[in-house]
Amino acid sequence: MPTDVEIPIPDRPRPPRSLLEGTANQVADIGAFVFDVMIGAYNFTVFTLQMFGWLFSRLPRRGTLLPSLYQIGVLSLPVVALTGTFIGMVLAVQSFAQFRMLNMETRMGAVINMSLVRELGPVLAATMLAGRVGSAMAAELGTMRVTEQIDALTAMGTNPIHYLVVPRFLACLLLIPALTIMADFMGVEGAARYSIDFLGVDQHHYWENSRQFVGNFDMFVGVFKSLFFGAAIALIGCHRGFHCDPGAEGVGRAATSAFVYSFVAILLIDLLLGIVLDMFYYAFFPAAPSLF
Repeated sequence: MPTDVEIPIPDRPRPPRSLLEGTANQVADIGAFVFDVMIGAYNFTVFTLQMFGWLFSRLPRRGTLLPSLYQIGVLSLPVVALTGTFIGMVLAVQSFAQFRMLNMETRMGAVINMSLVRELGPVLAATMLAGRVGSAMAAELGTMRVTEQIDALTAMGTNPIHYLVVPRFLACLLLIPALTIMADFMGVEGAARYSIDFLGVDQHHYWENSRQFVGNFDMFVGVFKSLFFGAAIALIGCHRGFHCDPGAEGVGRAATSAFVYSFVAILLIDLLLGIVLDMFYYAFFPAAPSLF
């Protein structure tokens, strides 16, 4: 008897994706990105408000604060001092040729020291702190989240934000001005030693020009900025650790994103505060003396 033979039907080629479908997918991707950003901003805002609520209601104990002060402040001194020294020397090397063409080598101190105390010192100290401390906080808290240690603290009646975040925030906030001053001092000294001892710049005029053009307000600007840098580093690092994805890969992503977000926040805060502080200075104080 004849049997039915099933004849395969060749697959029809799919029509190319229409422009409308591609546009719809792009809009959907943009909407998902905006939604994720809004959710992240909301979570970060709630996390920050909870931290400040615990900070103003009850200070952390000495046993939890001192280890954070040691880890964040004392252990960061060598890398910050070394970074400041070499940055000052690099500025001296790069500036000498241009100033020598203008026969203004003795004005190098004013430009280098102004750049260090207002911008490079605070930003570089904060960047080193973000790389060394911010990533470490995110990795440590992320590991605690993955291994359910944070949940165990909650089960024992201890608020994890007060126990883990507030001491780290206070340590960053209180000690980054000292680290900034250390970076400024080492940068100024490194630039001066290289300019005077190796480049032959007159020592008296180098320091005299620095004294005339670098004032107390310039030092205040750098230290004032560092307070916001330290707060941003602590909040971002702790937030990324608390909202870490599961697994070792999630901990690594949390540490990486903590440094990236902290660095972007440092640059953005530096720009905004620079604009605001300059407006304040020129509104209430006379203009700075001309360097030339």
